[in-house]
Amino acid sequence: MTDFSANLGFLWKELALPDAIRAAKKAGFAAVEMHWPYATPAAQVKAALDETGLPLLGVNTIQGEEGENGLCALPGRQQDAKASIDQAIAYANATQAKAIHVMAGFADGHEAHQVFVENLRYACGSTDRTILIEPLNHHDAPGYFLNSSSQAADIIAEVGMPNLKLMFDCYHLQIMEGDLTRRLTHHRGIIGHIQFASVPERAEPDLGEVNYTHIFAYLKELGYDAPLGAEYKPLSGKTEAGLGWMKTLS
Repeated sequence: MTDFSANLGFLWKELALPDAIRAAKKAGFAAVEMHWPYATPAAQVKAALDETGLPLLGVNTIQGEEGENGLCALPGRQQDAKASIDQAIAYANATQAKAIHVMAGFADGHEAHQVFVENLRYACGSTDRTILIEPLNHHDAPGYFLNSSSQAADIIAEVGMPNLKLMFDCYHLQIMEGDLTRRLTHHRGIIGHIQFASVPERAEPDLGEVNYTHIFAYLKELGYDAPLGAEYKPLSGKTEAGLGWMKTLS
């Protein structure tokens, strides 16, 4: 059986985070992950995690102002970027989250690259937790700084810190690059977390063009046994109505 993590940024959005954690446990998820949980006191999240026994796999740094989608590759925003990293680390420490996704934001060019590398070195040097970077596709996030797995791999190599890893989101990478099984093999050594959703709908994974039965079986062959992140938007709007895939695809 494959273990799955419920991304509570999209699943059970109608519930307060502690209740969403409880719902994920009841549905059979082995872990949870979050986008931006900062409006909920960390103590409340930690209490629900302790109650359910679910680990928290990760949180994101904040998006910043409208239209930024992250701060950490934005020239001139280094102070705000470091504050967002500090905030995420503090929340992760309080909730025992395993990883922090450092969001780059909308930017391009050499200066943005240098700023991102600087901020990633700051993040990696500020915590022993895993720091994740994630390429986003050009349909959902046009202009996002990080937009390919090869770019992410080059940045990870340049930063040169052992706790910097790739967030391999099958949804985003299928749209941008495809050839998922070969890319999983190629990047296996730097992958820190894997997420999935149907393509192109970003809905339940038993829909769309990607054969996740094959992908999940292939990950087992690769020896990847960490929970896989279900980061999709329920087609009906109701999470419970679409959870049949947890049995049919695992």
